[in-house]
Amino acid sequence: MVMDVSRSERKIDHIHHALGHEREHHNHFDDMDIVHQSLANLDYHSLNIGTEVGELSLSSPLFVNAMTGGGGAKTEEINRDIAIAAKETGIGMAVGSQMSALKNPEERKTYEIVREMNPEGTIFANVGSEANAEQALEAINMLQADALQIHINTLQEMIMPEGDRNFTERLKNIEQIVTKSTVPVIVKEVGYGISKESVSTLRSIGVRYIDVGGRGGTNFSKVENLRREKPLASFNNWGIPTPMSILELSHHFPDIHLIGSGGVRHGLDGVKSLILGAKAFGMAGGLLKVLIDEGKDALVTEIEHIHREVKIAMMLMNARGIPDFRNKAYVLYGRTKEWADQRL
Repeated sequence: MVMDVSRSERKIDHIHHALGHEREHHNHFDDMDIVHQSLANLDYHSLNIGTEVGELSLSSPLFVNAMTGGGGAKTEEINRDIAIAAKETGIGMAVGSQMSALKNPEERKTYEIVREMNPEGTIFANVGSEANAEQALEAINMLQADALQIHINTLQEMIMPEGDRNFTERLKNIEQIVTKSTVPVIVKEVGYGISKESVSTLRSIGVRYIDVGGRGGTNFSKVENLRREKPLASFNNWGIPTPMSILELSHHFPDIHLIGSGGVRHGLDGVKSLILGAKAFGMAGGLLKVLIDEGKDALVTEIEHIHREVKIAMMLMNARGIPDFRNKAYVLYGRTKEWADQRL
């Protein structure tokens, strides 16, 4: 059964279901322990949490990952508040897919509010892999964006009652966007992780920025199944958990600029992403829940708390800067260890 809903109504559905659906009982970041170093020799107040992700210079490894826009006044309000919080805390922000605004100009303001509220901030535009180069450039210009995310969401589309079914133009579209874009192009998954095989193909068409978007956070299989008359529930646990995806990509492709996202619950999960090879980490659903439940000021407090967690970890590992996290001592357990043994 295909539900007759508008794109904007679907955006609101996604927010409600994403906030309410049950997360996995096991987060694979818990398969990793950082080895404590007792002899700290740093000054907490001199620590630098800035990071370089290729051409992008970020004042924090944390950014608010793609969530929403295109759903009318409600999503405009959410993006406005996130943009204000990002400005106050000095972090980057990605908007949700701008395809709705490219097809319906009335939705542009739900995205443009981000740049209006944060004129000097780092902002990522976002389109789907169905977008052509002209649409991608329009999305970038809409936000005067510093980078562009191209989201890959095959399984979500397959479960979505009204989703796309033809992906034959995907790689050609991505290659043309990478060639013509004036800003870094980040290919990101939406909760299923990216494999070394996929990155090998993406590298061959010029992609150098990857957001793994691994399994562990918002589960769009479950979100879309909540909208189906007969759920395709067998795919609810499909995908590569975030630590596993970061591990194999950083091992096989040291030239790729990696971003870790998907199931990052707090600063320490973010630090684990950095140790495994990411240069920054994104959070989405957890921050959205804070905003919706407690408001913008609480979101600012939460971001500041995450920064504090990162800096405490720096002290405990003698890491003067974010790049120093790379290859600090850690131990893996369980399925993540088994993945590493078989895929690295």
